[in-house]
Formats: sequence, C-alpha cells, structure tokens
Amino acid sequence: MRKDPFIIGEYYHIYNRGTDKRIIFTDRFDLQRFQQSMEEFNTIEPIGSIFRHNRHKNSRHRMSTINDDEGEKLVDIIVFSLNPNHYHLILSPLVESGIEKYMQKLGIGYTKYFNEKYNRTGVLFQGKYKSILIKTDDYLMYLSAYINLNNRIHFQSKNSRHPMSTINNKKLFYTSSWEEYIGEKNTNFCNKEIILDRYKNIKDYKEFAESVAQGIIEKRTDREIDFDEDLLIEKLK
Repeated sequence: MRKDPFIIGEYYHIYNRGTDKRIIFTDRFDLQRFQQSMEEFNTIEPIGSIFRHNRHKNSRHRMSTINDDEGEKLVDIIVFSLNPNHYHLILSPLVESGIEKYMQKLGIGYTKYFNEKYNRTGVLFQGKYKSILIKTDDYLMYLSAYINLNNRIHFQSKNSRHPMSTINNKKLFYTSSWEEYIGEKNTNFCNKEIILDRYKNIKDYKEFAESVAQGIIEKRTDREIDFDEDLLIEKLK
C-alpha cells in the first residue's frame, strides 16, 4: 500500500524507466501504442484489450448515432513526455485511487503489447512507477516546461537548436505534449488550462518553457546524457 494516498485535485509527477535502462520505445509505433494506451485506459470502466475495445467502439458507432459516453475518467493528463528509455507524466486523480488504477492498467497493458511484439517475457519497467507531489504553482509551471521539452533537454547540445535523432547510429524515438501546448497539434489529449491559464498567451508560455529548457542545457558540463537524480534521468545505454 502507498504510504501517502494520492489526493483528488492535487498534481503529481509520475515517472519510470525501462528495466536495466532498456529502450521501451523502439519505433514510432511503440510511441503511438503507449499514447493510445494512455487515452484508452483512462476510464473507470474495464476495457479488456485495446484491440477489442476499439472494435466494440467502432461497432457501436456504426449502429447508433447516440453519443457514446466512454465513462468517467480516472485522471487528468496535464503533460507527458515519452523518451527512448523512460517517461514522465503530470497527472491529477479525478476519482479515489485514480492514479493507482490508471498506472496499473497502463503498465500491464503496454508491457503485454511490448512482450508480444518483441517475443520477450518478464517485466518491462524498473519496478513500480515513482511519484512526487507537486506542492507549488511555481514548481508545476517549471515541471511542465521540463517535461514538455524533455527530449530537447536530453538530446540537444549547447550549440544545437534541435534534438539529436540518433546516438551511436541508433535512431531515437520520442514525443511529448509540447506541440499540443504551443498549438501545432490540434488535440485535447491534455488538460492544458491549469498551465496555460497562468500566461497571457501561448507565446508567453512557449518563451517561458524554452528558457527553462535552455537554462538546463547550458548547465550541462559535458556531452553525456546526464540527468537530475531526483527526476529519474540517467545515461541512455
């Protein structure tokens, strides 16, 4: 049991990495599947497999024009970042045990998909996900920038404007909610108001987030992919 229960209405930094620092997103289809899992499993109703759930939804849509209510959500997804060997989320529980139930569904569902696809067995993630209560608005703003631009922070040198696409000739696959936040992707996957309402407009938030990311990049003392220990960022191997 968790020592301190998640509280409805509070915000939490949730993160984890692949066991033995292994890659957990090997291609763009893995990223798409994890994002799909983030969306599909965010319901208090059991859905079984994503494949069967989508077939059921499509069948109901063809048979009826009535609005199909997918049920109450477990969490609000505020910000996310998926990197080759780890992920970061900011979540807010909407129901009792919302984060626990959501993360259990997400972890089990994606691990099953990954193991079947790559013909492996066993755990995929390094133990139970980690969580930190976000106690102040200032830290929530800072963390939103850190997570939105997480791939840029990890895979961009001081003298480059764009994240690296390969390391040691291996292609990297990553994504985040950044494009949604700055209006380049017209989706409502994230509940962005808690962040964007603090700024005059999207341009102001973009400038703030990019200044946070650049500040972290400038503090790096070498070209290694080093992380803050308390944010679970470690060398990519």
